[in-house]
Amino acid sequence: MKKIKTLMLAVMTIVACATFTACGSDDDNKNGSNQPQPANTSNYDRYQQAVNNIVNTQKSSNKVILVVAFGSTWEQAYDTFDKVVSDYKAQFPGWDVFLSFSSAICINNARAGENVASRDFYDPEHFLTAIGLAGYKQIVVQSLQVIPGEEYRRVRDSYVKDFMNNRNGDFTEAYMHSIDKQVVVGVPLMGEENDVDELAVVLNNESDIKAVINAGGTVAFMGHGNPENYDYYGANIRYTELEQALQLINPHYYVGTVDMEDNYVENVVARMQDAGIKSGKVQLYPLMSIAGDHAHNDMADPDDDESWYSVMNAAGYQAEAYETNFTEACWKQYKSGDEYIPALAERAKVRVLWIQHTREAIAKLGTDDALSTPTTATE
Repeated sequence: MKKIKTLMLAVMTIVACATFTACGSDDDNKNGSNQPQPANTSNYDRYQQAVNNIVNTQKSSNKVILVVAFGSTWEQAYDTFDKVVSDYKAQFPGWDVFLSFSSAICINNARAGENVASRDFYDPEHFLTAIGLAGYKQIVVQSLQVIPGEEYRRVRDSYVKDFMNNRNGDFTEAYMHSIDKQVVVGVPLMGEENDVDELAVVLNNESDIKAVINAGGTVAFMGHGNPENYDYYGANIRYTELEQALQLINPHYYVGTVDMEDNYVENVVARMQDAGIKSGKVQLYPLMSIAGDHAHNDMADPDDDESWYSVMNAAGYQAEAYETNFTEACWKQYKSGDEYIPALAERAKVRVLWIQHTREAIAKLGTDDALSTPTTATE
């Protein structure tokens, strides 16, 4: 969707990313991200000092959960992330909780104030370094991804692996010994096949979604997906599995993506028509943790002929991309009855599924299912 616009944004962002202008919230700024630094300090080091300050200021135990999201530049998404962090703090007393963005583009655009007031976020590498330097003894990295695709694997196989390998030599051998089998990664929402069935049941029981189905309408979820030229077995297949699981409950559920071959909106429309659903209401929902650019543009934009809203309506359906029957909105400016695009992480019962993955990850600490460091691994 919107390939030309996306390409232009990507080109513009490459320039910004060259200097990697990372960011932080108002509270983070109080923790030192705007403190004067020596003239010869690199941006990377400035951000590390800022994150070190955040972690050291907020450290209250030796156990930490780092929630990692792709990121966004929408206030609604920021409020959703804040709600996720709030839930984690409530559900895991005795654990410190931090939020990180894995997308440099989102970090830079958030700092630049795209769509919303400027706010600072930092990448997992800076956070993990700060966490190690602060001496945490148990570390859980929880993915806020939906599928175990490119972004999740980058966090698990690059950021966390580099941390466990002490890539930059930031930590002593004694510290690396101390965290052997004390670091784990929590899987995404649909990390395992059995997660799909659980999510299908939760979504079907959501009041706003169930209202559409009970009225004879159709619900179409828009996920992100990964390009097929990458080998992410167990990632894209989750969308197909979720559609199948939902259709066992009611045949009027469909799941497509913006970036999975043969599962674009046109393919969803074709499946609907093949099933005999050729007209009627179609309520669109993002199958993403937050409602950001994809939800508001690729899914809901009436001025884009390629958006899901436009394609569905052009095919003869009465598509709706906004919801007025949603009561859990995280967005602070939301007023009951206003049009709204609810994302997955705004649904309390969906957040419970992510939290359950974190509990499962914590249960692995100290076992062979946790991560080992090269300093202690058996040769």
